[in-house]
Amino acid sequence: MDIDFLFPQSESKRLVEKAKFLSESLFTHRASDYDASGMFPKQDFHDLFDNGLMAALIGKDHGGLGLGPARGDVFTLWMITKYIAKANLSLARCWEAHNNALLLIDSIASEEQKKIWCKGIVERGEIWTVWSGEPQAKTPEQQKKIGTHLTEVQGGFLLNGSKVFASSASGAQWAILLVNTATSGGARHATYAAESLIMVVCNLNDSSLTFDGSWWNPIGMKSSDSLRVEFNDTFIPKENILGIAGEYLNGAWQTRFTPHYTASFLGAAEAAYDYALQYVDTQKKSNDPYIQNRIGEMSVNLETGHLWLRHVASLWETNKIQAAQKAGIQNRFLMENLATNILLDCTKVCGARSLIKPSSVERIFRDLAMYVRNDNNDHVLATLGRLILGKNADVSFHHI
Repeated sequence: MDIDFLFPQSESKRLVEKAKFLSESLFTHRASDYDASGMFPKQDFHDLFDNGLMAALIGKDHGGLGLGPARGDVFTLWMITKYIAKANLSLARCWEAHNNALLLIDSIASEEQKKIWCKGIVERGEIWTVWSGEPQAKTPEQQKKIGTHLTEVQGGFLLNGSKVFASSASGAQWAILLVNTATSGGARHATYAAESLIMVVCNLNDSSLTFDGSWWNPIGMKSSDSLRVEFNDTFIPKENILGIAGEYLNGAWQTRFTPHYTASFLGAAEAAYDYALQYVDTQKKSNDPYIQNRIGEMSVNLETGHLWLRHVASLWETNKIQAAQKAGIQNRFLMENLATNILLDCTKVCGARSLIKPSSVERIFRDLAMYVRNDNNDHVLATLGRLILGKNADVSFHHI
């Protein structure tokens, strides 16, 4: 898609074009190997660092690019993510988690914390992530309970328990953990007061951590490296507490992350659309009226997705927070439908062979099916309905 009209600023366009080049020249060609091995896409992150993109949401005063929803330009970040996701959704998930952590650091961390943590990101390309996952309801085959708890000790806390869906587990150096001090249960499943949830920063090289790779054996998103992590008396010094108790929920920080996920959906959809165009050209089927219909529908859906993301970004960039949160919910519902419909249209245009390896659509199909389950789209729509009807609604989480 022509992105010129979406970028009035030349510097923003330059950053997006750099991400597009990396994705097309490098990331796309590694994606199937990372998927087959289930390994964290480490080389891709090295390339992002070498090309000056790793500190996207760090302020310019600390050596970063100064992007973000409160800095007047979050759309550039989301379009960078779109192109990364177009190459590899698993890579995009890890990239999103890294930038979500950077946004929290840039917005909430003390100046002393920023001096320490930003230096590692800017100068050494340290990878960050954010972990909340502590689902309380057991699946039929689940053997162990999931959850973490903190014990206050001199100089900090001891962390015990486990988290799952821990993206970038073996690749990141640091994780921001959302921990409920009242009971087990991450932010998504918290039932206690917001003030019981705190953010702690954990060094993932700590010897008290163990990583369970057997837990992560999904249908898709294999190289997002979303393992189960066990904490065994892991010491968290007080200086590694981020912000104040309850700040994550009271500030509705998840609402700033949700549109970022949908940028990845859009990238996957654009990859499927491009595949379909190439297939039609190769097979010389452009005169088929049914194929013309599907291509037309895919094109409309793809442009709709871009325009909606631009709309949500504009609201964040102009500090219209409540409107941005509502639009983000609308965008989340719509983008899942747009992306999955584009992918289904692709398979109808290209047939069953598009779902057989080495077709990239086969991997996209699995990855997108897994990734859109991050939220429950029925609950996303119900949340929107509650807001319209004047009911209480959680604008951050749409429970599975």
